[in-house]
Amino acid sequence: MALTRIPRYAAMGLSLISFDTLPPGVQVEVVPLKAADRGESKGVLYTRGGEKTVVCLMHPRADMSRHYAIPYLLEAGYAAFGQEGRWPNNDIACLHEMLLPDIAAGISYLKHEQGFERVVFIGNSGGGSLYTFYQAQAVTPPPGRLTLTPAGDSYDLNRFELPPGDGMIILAAHLGEGKFMQTAIDPSVTDEDDPLSCDPALDMYNPANGFREPPQPSAYSPEFVQRYRAAQTARVARLDAIAKRFVEEQRYFRGLVGQDDFDGLALDTRAFVSRRALVGRYMTIHRTEANLTYTDPSIHPSSRDYGSLWSPRPDLFNYTEAGFAKYQTPRAWLSNWSGLSANASVLDNIRKVSIPTLVINHSGDHAIYPADSEAMYQTSAASDKQLHHVDADHFGYPLPSKPNQGGRDASLKLIADWLTERFPGR
Repeated sequence: MALTRIPRYAAMGLSLISFDTLPPGVQVEVVPLKAADRGESKGVLYTRGGEKTVVCLMHPRADMSRHYAIPYLLEAGYAAFGQEGRWPNNDIACLHEMLLPDIAAGISYLKHEQGFERVVFIGNSGGGSLYTFYQAQAVTPPPGRLTLTPAGDSYDLNRFELPPGDGMIILAAHLGEGKFMQTAIDPSVTDEDDPLSCDPALDMYNPANGFREPPQPSAYSPEFVQRYRAAQTARVARLDAIAKRFVEEQRYFRGLVGQDDFDGLALDTRAFVSRRALVGRYMTIHRTEANLTYTDPSIHPSSRDYGSLWSPRPDLFNYTEAGFAKYQTPRAWLSNWSGLSANASVLDNIRKVSIPTLVINHSGDHAIYPADSEAMYQTSAASDKQLHHVDADHFGYPLPSKPNQGGRDASLKLIADWLTERFPGR
């Protein structure tokens, strides 16, 4: 296999999450939104007329306004609202906590200005942890909601109206960006400033630890798996400490600017302190393509083939500049990709989600495994809940081994049938 420097599907010219055509008679409206904290986002509303239920799609950074589910939802009699948050296509500075008022602004528009009676969420991929986080906070009565970001900055969710959703669909969704990263980050990195630094005893791509040259599957011992997972957690903790140190440095200088005697300091001192209070620090997160499951199929068995979501050669892709969480502000790392600090954790939040819930796992997903979806289903607080496994990859394409079954059509039929039984379209 040759090195793939772009996602394996992009090389094939496939549309990863977008639809190609809409049914006839669809009206499309671009909706600018302003949240209660004045943050700006937008959505695209698709209707055919007379719908009582609208299905919403959103992701922390991806644009869901052309999601492949939208034509199918319209055909089934539902309106669709694809929303992008205030950080579209870029999560360098994204904070999950600040996306919740964006979701609230969309729901308020849909219910109060468009008159929809019910709102159902489809949380696809990272949208699953985002929407379960939102719903958990929405059903928590003030003053019990979060008041701080993971970086310790004041952001009081009790001051916002967060209208809850009426139904939850979790489609090929991981346990949270942080929980995903905690299993994908390379623990053999010994120097965060050196992308080639390596402890060979913790390198999953070291033949001495069980790695085999692709396409041969690797075989890691239980003892190595245990050490590896513990070292991954330790690296996340190390990165958290770096992020918090950067934040505290900035917070210290901001405190100096706010002191009563600041204006009496010498000009050069005031200039230095003011600049340090404003300067942003960034974190480069090296080597985030290192989940043992990518090369050892015996760990979390499923219908996936060899490799990761990005490449059939994760051993090489691990060293490229592309990949998840590679460049983050300290605050974004803590809110998005830290499995120890981020609040958007499905298993933590779904305990509070009691609305009807449908969980769909794609059995050939390279990033999300049947055990993940089963844990969501088991942990869900809903009395009305279902779990289904569909033969498809992460993006809903049929598996190479089963080209004529499963895929998006199977997932979307499950969604349409589930919606029809619970939420009248018109």
